[in-house]
Amino acid sequence: MSEGSISKRCGCRDPGRKLLGNSCPKLRRPNGTWSPDHGLWQYQLELPVTATGGRRQLRRGSFDSYRAAADELDHARQLLALAGRDRDRRTEVANLMQAAVNARQPLPDLDSIRIRLRANVALAEAPTVAAYLTEWLTGLTIDDNTLRGYESHVRVHLIPHLGDIRLDKLKARHIKAMFTAIETRNNEIRAAKTSDDPQIRNSVRGIRPTGPSTRHGIRATLRKAINDALAEELIAGITNPATLVKTPAERTRPIVWEPERVARWQQTGQVPGPVMVWTDDLLAQFLDYAAEHDPDLHPMYHFMAYRGPRRGEACGLLDAEVRLAKKEVTINNQITTHGRTTKQKPPKSDAGNRDLVLDDDTVKVLTAYKARRNAWKLAAGADWPDTGLFFVRPDGRAWHPNLVTQRFRRLLRKAGLPPIRPHDLRHGAATMALDAGIDIKVVSEQLGHTTTTLTRDTYTSVVKRLHHEAADAVANKIKQQRRKTA
Repeated sequence: MSEGSISKRCGCRDPGRKLLGNSCPKLRRPNGTWSPDHGLWQYQLELPVTATGGRRQLRRGSFDSYRAAADELDHARQLLALAGRDRDRRTEVANLMQAAVNARQPLPDLDSIRIRLRANVALAEAPTVAAYLTEWLTGLTIDDNTLRGYESHVRVHLIPHLGDIRLDKLKARHIKAMFTAIETRNNEIRAAKTSDDPQIRNSVRGIRPTGPSTRHGIRATLRKAINDALAEELIAGITNPATLVKTPAERTRPIVWEPERVARWQQTGQVPGPVMVWTDDLLAQFLDYAAEHDPDLHPMYHFMAYRGPRRGEACGLLDAEVRLAKKEVTINNQITTHGRTTKQKPPKSDAGNRDLVLDDDTVKVLTAYKARRNAWKLAAGADWPDTGLFFVRPDGRAWHPNLVTQRFRRLLRKAGLPPIRPHDLRHGAATMALDAGIDIKVVSEQLGHTTTTLTRDTYTSVVKRLHHEAADAVANKIKQQRRKTA
């Protein structure tokens, strides 16, 4: 293989306007050496043959000095040397150099090519984060809601903040800078919402700060995408930079609507926190009110309040999985939403597929509902749709989860009860079960949690019984000691 050569060229032309190239007489001095003040330096290097066996040379010119041309020629030789005797790899390196010259870009970095060769990954320059994430999304075969979450993270956060960075150059500091920028924007939104200027408040109407859970999801999306790039050998390395950035998802713990908090809410309209749960007295008031004013949905609300299924799981409860004689149901289906569009699918995790044992009151409510449903079906005759669902509307159609929420909110307003979300019926069921002394493992399985850690972290902060018992135990211990010393 040729070691290459360095020469000079200029822009001089002959009388016919043809370029003289390196044959211009001004390029050399009388002794044959190159003229120091005419022309520009260039180099050429024989490259490995093409895939079809054709010869080719790497040429680059317009260097102001011999040293600059010599340095790049030496760089090109070193790049070829990195590939050793591997013909395919030498061809890859040659292709990269030729592409760089054609695009008038610098030759590939030695360290990057060395790393990629050692990692046995493709040598072509890694795409930008934006280009890779866009392509990555198109190749995913996952749940629709999960895909929509990924797409939102990519479109709203990852591409705007990181899109121009080459994927193999992405560092933890870039990701940290993104989250710093997100928090800065959060502060701007919060400040604008409390501004005295109505125009400033209007500028952020409908815009919410990016919360801890969303930030955690953004990092998880990026981590997944980079892991896939590493697995497909698109980039080299053993450390995913997204794993080096911590974004703890701060769980919002439920707060109980104690009488004092209810009184304060009635005076000011202020809700103590984003996740609230009723006391058993408030829950009883709601269920009594719902039974009278919305008997079609009361059985579902009762089921959610007593056994804690998710809204989509209650809407998607299959008729064949309800065994009232045995006082049990199986959760293995749910209805998910995207706007008005709904879809039935299994629970997301294995833990979500579970059996729930029913209490006598719930069996009584569901048995009465089933009798009403049979009457609806008889009246509808051939027009009754076969949805296979347990909870249905009076015309036999499935309940849209958003409609379940809308009617729940309307009931609360009319009943004058402190506000909670339908999902908070689930929180209330867990809280009351723990407060009744039910083992946390049993409660975790009832809720479909993967581990008891989530159950413990989310709910035990609102359980008072154990704390009162602990306080009384300490006080009794002190009293006993004082009697001994009296």
